[in-house]
Order: sequence, then C-alpha cells, then structure tokens
Amino acid sequence: MLKTNKMMKLIFLPILLFLLFFLVVPLIYMFWQSLKVGNEISIQHYIDALKNIEIRDAFFNSFKVSFVASVITTILAFFLAYAIHFTTMHRHTKKLVQIGITLPMLLPTITYGFVLIYTFGNQGILTRLAGQPLFKIYGYNGLVIGYILYTLPVAFILMQNSMQYIDKRFLLVSMLMHDRPLRRFYHTVFRPMLGTIGGAFILTFILSFTDFGIPASVGGNYRVIATELYQAMLGSIVHFERGAVISVLMLVPAILGVIMLTILERFNFHYKQAGRSELVKHRLRDTLFTLYSFASVAVVFIIFSTMFIVPFTKGYPYDFSFTFEHVQNVFAEKDLTKVYVNSLIVAVLTAVLGVSITFMSALLNARTPLKGRKSLDLASMITNTVPGMVLGLSYLFFFNGSSLKGTFLIIIACNIVHFFTTPYLMAKNSLQKMDPTWEVTAELLKDSWLKTVIRVILPNIRPTIFQMFSYYFLNAMVTVSGVIFLVSTKTMLVSTRIKELQHFAKYTDIFVLSIFILCTNLIVKLGCDYITAHKEKVEEISK
Repeated sequence: MLKTNKMMKLIFLPILLFLLFFLVVPLIYMFWQSLKVGNEISIQHYIDALKNIEIRDAFFNSFKVSFVASVITTILAFFLAYAIHFTTMHRHTKKLVQIGITLPMLLPTITYGFVLIYTFGNQGILTRLAGQPLFKIYGYNGLVIGYILYTLPVAFILMQNSMQYIDKRFLLVSMLMHDRPLRRFYHTVFRPMLGTIGGAFILTFILSFTDFGIPASVGGNYRVIATELYQAMLGSIVHFERGAVISVLMLVPAILGVIMLTILERFNFHYKQAGRSELVKHRLRDTLFTLYSFASVAVVFIIFSTMFIVPFTKGYPYDFSFTFEHVQNVFAEKDLTKVYVNSLIVAVLTAVLGVSITFMSALLNARTPLKGRKSLDLASMITNTVPGMVLGLSYLFFFNGSSLKGTFLIIIACNIVHFFTTPYLMAKNSLQKMDPTWEVTAELLKDSWLKTVIRVILPNIRPTIFQMFSYYFLNAMVTVSGVIFLVSTKTMLVSTRIKELQHFAKYTDIFVLSIFILCTNLIVKLGCDYITAHKEKVEEISK
C-alpha cells in the first residue's frame, strides 16, 4: 500500500507542477502585468481601457454579434438533434446530417471567412449566379454566419448526446393522454433539454466571443474584442498593458458562463433508466424535418464547396479551366511543406503527450484515494473558461526572454492546457463507470497498482483513449487563437500561415493548405473512429 501511494504521488506531482507552470502562474503573471504602472500597482490601465471608445465598442460589438449568432445556432442545433432522435427520418439521412454538420470542425476558423468571401463576396459563386451580391459579407453579416458555422457542430453534438438519454416512453404516455402537440413537445422534449439548451447557448456564446480566426478574415471594419487584442500585441505599435487588460476583460463572459452553467445544472433531468420506445410515424413532421436537415447540410456543403473549386481552376472567377498547377506550386514551395510538417509534428506530440497527461490525471482523480486529487477538477474548470488567445498571451508575457520562447515545446504545452477539459472529462467519465473492485482484487493477488492499470484498465478504456487522441490531434491542427502569439518563423503552423498568406492575397494557397488540413484530420478521425467501433464490436461479440 505504501509503495502504491508513493507511485501515485510520483505521477501526481509532475502533473500538478505542469498545470501550475503552464496554466496558473502565466495567468497570474498576466493579471499582475495588467495592474503594473511603472513600479506601482494600480487599476489605471483598466480605467484607461474602459474610457477608450474603441475598446468599449469592440466589447459591445463582440457581445452583440456573439449573442445573435448563439441564439440562431442553438435553435438550429436543437431542431437538427430533434430530427435525429424524435423523427422516423431515414437512417441514411440521419447519418448524412451527423457527418455534414460536424465537417467544419476539421478546418481552422480563419478558413471559414475566406470560404464565405468566395461564396457571398463580390466575385463569389452565389453572387455570380444571382447577378449581384446577396448581402454585404464583411463585418456584422459575415461574423454572424461565420460564428454559426463555427459553433453549430459543437452545439449539435451537445444536443444530440443529451437527447439520446431522454426517455421516449413519456411521448407515448402523452399521446395516450391526448395532450396537445405543443404541450407534449414541451414536457417530453423541451423541458428535459432545458439545461443542455442553456449550456449550448453559453458555450457557443463564449466560443464566438473569444474567436479570432473568423474576424481576422471577414471582420472588415467591424471591431471585435479578439481583433483588438491582436492589434494591441502584434499591431504596428505594441501596447503590452492594453493587451493584458483586454485579456482579463475577455475572461469576464467566460466566468459568467461558468456561473450560469452551475445554475442551469438544476434543470437537468436524471432518469433511473432511459426506456426505449418506437416512435410513431408522422408523415408531415418527418417530411418537414427531412427537408430542414437536407437544407442545413446543403448550405454547409455549398459554402465549403468553394474551397474545392478555387484551387483547381486556372484563374477564378474568370477562367474555370481545371488545373493542378496551384497544388503543385504549394508542393514546390519548401516553406509551405515545412509549415505543414510543423503542424503534423505539433498535432502528433500534442495528442500523445496530452492523452498521457489527461488520462493519468483522470485516473488519479477517479480511481485513487490520493489527497489533493480534486485540484485536477479545478484545473479542468479553469482551462474550460480561459480563451485560447488569453492563454497564448499569458505565455507570451511569462516566457518572454526564456529559452522556451518560439519553440515547439511552448506551442505543444499551450495546446495540451487549452484543450485539457474535454479529454480529461472523457477519461474520467469512462473510468468512473468501470468496476471499482479491480484494484482491490489486484492487490489481493499481489499485483502492483501500475500493473493493474496497464493490464486491466488500459485495455478497457482503449476506445476512449483513441477518442481523446482524435480530439487533441484535430484541435491542434486547426487552432489559430491559441498559438497566434507563440509561433516563430521556425515553428510556423498551417493555421497561422493562413493568416500570413491573407496579407499577400494568396487565397488559392490558403485553400490548398486548408484541404491538406481537412484530409489529414479526416484520416485521423476516421482511423480513430474505426478502431473504436471495431474494439466495441469485438467486446459485444465476446460478451
């Protein structure tokens, strides 16, 4: 037992030090920088920032556009999830929705903006078909559409996961009691989903409020807080104090979001056992939701189709002749291929190291009596609330002048911390569901704790491990906001290079690199999904 506790502590202490060094300390240091006025501590920088009309406007604009986009996204996601779980729509249509709606997650958000420009801009495909621009894409309109595309997959996944646990037998009971359709819908679907709906809205709002990629491409003259932070730190004139203050201000919606999520917890329903019941066919309902689902997927495909058209045309929008010239040019440029290799290195190392740290953190928390293990839950909560740009900026302040600055290590550490919450919760939930007596049985058989983890726990949690790997890899490939302040000329990534190519108007190169990212992420995601599904199938057969 003493040896086991020593082993647990030997694993726990490095994880705790890692989280302190790469999460807590940089954030505290950045907050201290925001209060520093010469050799004194003062809130003067905050007073100056709040008096600054540009920052106030940017904050208000971010709030307004994020709120509108979040309302629309939450409604769209709810009805898409409803179509999958509460209609008798064809199973192939349901599969198409699940794939089509989540596809944008495999691309950097900065690409969304360029795709919108080539779809709705002055020379966009839909503009040319309509004969005139349908609306102004730069500014407010572009941001709303971009944020919807960005947050819809996340909201949809949340809704879908929650809806599968709703007991459908209550629908049948409500029908037998001759309840009106609206009353039936409210009590059997909407009311049990209220907590998730609120959670989806808050999450999409925070994601939109703190995103940098979409405003960087279609923001135009419409000021938002993320671009203000970028200008303060990487503009022609650098304002470190202003950057620190804006970063702290960006934490406010996230903190309020966490408080609201805690309040919304009381609306969550818990069934002793979710009963399965066949849905009653309703021709009008199923037809309407089938049309809605097809329309939603079609819009996503039409918008992102431009990414596959432009790079393979000689001179869009004037010459539509097919060519591989642009792709060959990208391969010919050693600089661009090096950037792609950099992204692969960062993504793989982030996934491997990230899975190791999050799995061991979840294991220590869920299946050991170790003191202080609950601090890992606190770390998970903090990483969930801190925006990527704020975390990246805190690293820029804290590690400035150190040997870590401009290295792959600092980018990988930032990615591991930034995306810590979801893989950690994945592992923790899986570990809590496993038989709690395995370790006790192993101890009676004189097996060490580490042997039990390797021989018993790891094989049983393998599907979750692959899901965690996939999550880390995909996000490391597409993130812009988390690493925008950390990359150097030697460690440039595809997602940040796209931002650089924007200045030279090399949109074909941007789309080619985006296709590379999409294909890479698809291969990894499909591979991990196949391994997970195969493992689960083998387990079912063995049972």
